[in-house]
Amino acid sequence: MTDERTESGGERRDRLLHALQSLLALPAAELRPTLNKASLVISELLHADKVDVFLLEHATQTLVAGGTSDTPMGRKQKALGLDRLPLANGGRAVQAYETEQPFMTGRLHEDPEELPGIKHRLGVKSALMVPLPIGGETGGVLGVSSAQPDFFSEDDLRFLEAVARWVGAVAHRVELVQELTKLATRNARRAAAEEIVTVLAHDMANHLMPLRARLELIQRRARRDNAADYLRDADGALASLAALNRLISDLLDVGRLDQGLFALRPQPVDVVALAREVAASMRAPGHAVEYRGPEELVVIADLDRLRQVLENLTANAMKHSPPGLPVGLDVQEQVRAEGKWVRIAVTDQGPGIAPDVLDTLFERFARGPGSTGLGLGLFLARQIALAHGGTLEVTSKPGDGTRFELALPEAPSTPQGR
Repeated sequence: MTDERTESGGERRDRLLHALQSLLALPAAELRPTLNKASLVISELLHADKVDVFLLEHATQTLVAGGTSDTPMGRKQKALGLDRLPLANGGRAVQAYETEQPFMTGRLHEDPEELPGIKHRLGVKSALMVPLPIGGETGGVLGVSSAQPDFFSEDDLRFLEAVARWVGAVAHRVELVQELTKLATRNARRAAAEEIVTVLAHDMANHLMPLRARLELIQRRARRDNAADYLRDADGALASLAALNRLISDLLDVGRLDQGLFALRPQPVDVVALAREVAASMRAPGHAVEYRGPEELVVIADLDRLRQVLENLTANAMKHSPPGLPVGLDVQEQVRAEGKWVRIAVTDQGPGIAPDVLDTLFERFARGPGSTGLGLGLFLARQIALAHGGTLEVTSKPGDGTRFELALPEAPSTPQGR
């Protein structure tokens, strides 16, 4: 039996308070060192041969000793590989976890339900097992072991149940600190990377301006001299340069959004004329773009930004459309309670988008299956829609194509910007 049974009530309260104070004083740094220290504190208080803080490893459905007292039995347990207890193997620790009920015995070596390795090779005769609450749910088991029979009392069990709540709080605190640290590190890296990308994009744009001028000069000379080969090469180089300029423009737009410098230049825009222009310029052999809608429809919007959205959505639809099947570009006026709106839908008949991808489709740097870009086009398209006081939504089912729908108020009360 333990010497603690002869303690007075005041002495036991002092011992419990000392234990809780020691546990709360543990630094919220790395989980394993913190739990190892917690195990050692409990081991010394209960004069136990071993104390374990078992945590559930979800991937393998195994109770893993996240912390073990640095004692001879604790070291032997690790050497024998008994610091990992698969739920499928059963045993008293697994039982305490699965039933969420405490377990106590002074004759573990005679218990047919316990694992042979723990009884015979580790030599445990007395054991206490209590569920470990972490973050509002049972996350593991706090176990105390002794090589002596009938070593622990009911008071020890109640004491361990109280301590388990504090150990769980310590474990949860460490987990939260680790998650916050990872998040802060990730955000810092992302901010630094985005700043570098913005600076590089700005410098690249400056270097590309004289390159474009020289290519246009070569193009004019080739056209003047009827040099078909040179003209074809110049046209191809200028097309590639235009794609690179669009990419750089997207990167700079992301920087402007982050810095609050993204603004619109609203003016009357004939959406029908713009949609027809985009359909004509974007169609390619094997990929028709079919316009459907009225003959004229005017909204107050930023012409260049609206063109950017439509070109992005149309190019995206063409990329995922099977050859020979057209992309639809539909314009329609809607009457809502707050006034007149225009709805522009871009549809394809491609393979569709998986539901798990749809959730992140409009996030920056998010890319769908088969995408080779940076994942900025749809992010910027939605931001432009929001800046106009409108919306950009997507509906899609695997095997049933994809529909992007841009909705804008015809005359917003105040121009939106960021």
